[in-house]
Amino acid sequence: MIRIDSIWLDTEPMDMRACTETALTRVIAVFGAAKPHCAYLFANRRATCMKVLAHGDVPSIASAFSTLRRPPG
Repeated sequence: MIRIDSIWLDTEPMDMRACTETALTRVIAVFGAAKPHCAYLFANRRATCMKVLAHGDVPSIASAFSTLRRPPG
């Protein structure tokens, strides 16, 4: 379990085919470093997919991907 104290949302769309290293490079370019206990969220251009990059206690990075679904109706 990774403790998350803050969440940052990227305002520019990201290609969801990009690997974890590409997302980490973007975090470093914007914030200077990936801060411990922070999650960085990225969305694609149509806002149908989201990628999460999380930094834990030890120097490790976790990445997750999800397709966003609209509620029926």
